[in-house]
Amino acid sequence: MEIKLSFLGAAQNVTGSRHLLQANGTNVLIDCGLYQERHFANRNWDPFPFPPAKINAVILTHAHLDHCGLLPKLVKEGFKGPIYCTEATAEIAKIILLDAAKLQEEDAEHKRKRHEKQGRKGPYPEVPLYTVEDAEAVFPHFETVPYRERFALAKDYGVEATLYDAGHVLGSSVIKAKVRKNGDERTILFSGDIGRPDRPIVGDPTVFNKADFVLIESTYGNRIHQDSENIKSKFAEIINSTRADGGNIVIPSFALERSQEVLYYINELLLAKKIQPIQIYLDSPMASKITEVFKMHADLYDTQMTDLVKNHNSPFDIPTLHLAGSANESKAINKITVPIVIIAGSGMCTGGRIKHHLVANITRPESTITFVGYQAAGTLGRRIVDGEKKVRIHGQNYPVKARIERIHGFSAHADKNELLAWLKNMQQKPKQIFVVHGEENSAKEFGNFISDNTGWKVTVPEYNQQVVLD
Repeated sequence: MEIKLSFLGAAQNVTGSRHLLQANGTNVLIDCGLYQERHFANRNWDPFPFPPAKINAVILTHAHLDHCGLLPKLVKEGFKGPIYCTEATAEIAKIILLDAAKLQEEDAEHKRKRHEKQGRKGPYPEVPLYTVEDAEAVFPHFETVPYRERFALAKDYGVEATLYDAGHVLGSSVIKAKVRKNGDERTILFSGDIGRPDRPIVGDPTVFNKADFVLIESTYGNRIHQDSENIKSKFAEIINSTRADGGNIVIPSFALERSQEVLYYINELLLAKKIQPIQIYLDSPMASKITEVFKMHADLYDTQMTDLVKNHNSPFDIPTLHLAGSANESKAINKITVPIVIIAGSGMCTGGRIKHHLVANITRPESTITFVGYQAAGTLGRRIVDGEKKVRIHGQNYPVKARIERIHGFSAHADKNELLAWLKNMQQKPKQIFVVHGEENSAKEFGNFISDNTGWKVTVPEYNQQVVLD
C-alpha cells in the first residue's frame, strides 16, 4: 500500500494550508487556503502544483481564509468534486469567500487606478485573484457532514474520512483519514488548527488515542500563552471606568469567533450585574452574518453556552445589542452622545469600519480603545498598542489621546504545552509526526520539543515536499 502526502502550503509558514493525500488512486486535498503573509502572496497566483481536475475531493478543517480562501481559484481551474466539511463551516466559508472576493475586486481596481495615475505597473496582475462570481461557483460543491460520521472519499477505493471537533472556531474539525488495502490499514490525522481547552461557546478539542501519522499545527509552537487575565474583571473595569468618564469603549475584533466571544463575556458581566446595561453595536456586516450562523448551531455549543441558551440568556440576544448593517447605520453610531460599546472589524485595524470609529474616538481622552487579539507588526493596531503618539488613518494624522488597553487570553490556538498535551493522549506511538502551520522557527522548535518529550519521529516538511507513508 503506497500513500503519498504532499505539503503544498503551510509548510514552515502559517497560512496557505494545502495538503494533498494520494492513496489507492484517489487524490484528496485537505484545505485550500490563501497565503496571507506578504512575502508569500505571489504563491496565490502560481498554478496549482497538482491539476485541480484530477483532485477527487477537498476536505476543509474550518472556514478561516488561510484554510479555504483559494477554493474559488481551484474551482475556476477545473476542480469538479465535492468539498466536505461541517454545516457550520460551509455556511461561514460562504460568507468569508464572498467578502474576500469583493475585497479582491476592489483592491485590483484601486491598484489599477493608482498605477495608471503613476504611470507604472505593479509586481502582481491588476486583476482580482478571483471574483464574486468565482466565489459563488464554489457553493454547489459543498457537501456537509456531521461530526463523527464516516464518509467515503472515492467509492470502493478504501479511502474514508471522519470529522471531529477541533475546538478552534465554530464547526472546526480535526480530520481522521483512513486508507485500507488488502487487509492493511493506515490512519492519518490532520489537526487543522487546534483550540484551547475551556474556551467559551465551542467545545474542547477532541483527543485521539492512536494514529499512524499526525499533521500537527505549530502556530504557537514555540510560545506559551500568557496567563489569561481575568477577562471579565478587566472588561468590567474598562467598561465601568470609561462609562464614568463619558467615553466609548471601541473594540477592534475579528469577525469569526472573536466578536462572538467578546459578546459572551459582556453578557456574563450583565447577568452578574458587574456592569449596568449599555448599548452595544456590532458594526461588522460579516461578523453580524457569522453571529447569525452561531445562533443556528446551538448543537455545537459547550455546556455553559448551552445552559445560557436554555435559560434565555444567550449573548447573541442581549436586549441592548444592535447589529449595524448599512453604511448609514454605521455612520450614525458616531453621532450617539452617550457612552456605548462598539465592536468592529478589522481586528488589526488594517481596514473596515473600525477605522471610522478610531477617527471618532482616538483623540478623546475619555474613550478607551480595547484590543482583544494579536496585532501583527506593521499594522495600525500594532502601532497603537506600541504607544505611538500619532497615527495616520484615512490619510490624516491623529494624536492618540484615548486610553489604550489590551486584554490577553483570547487566543483560539493552543500553545506549545497544550499542543503537546493533545498529542500525548496517543496511547500508541505514531509512526511519524509532521509539524505544519507555523513559522519556520516555531515549527522547528516545536518539532524538537515533541522529540525531546516523547522520543517520537518528527519531521518539519518543506514547501512542496512529498513523502511516502509506509
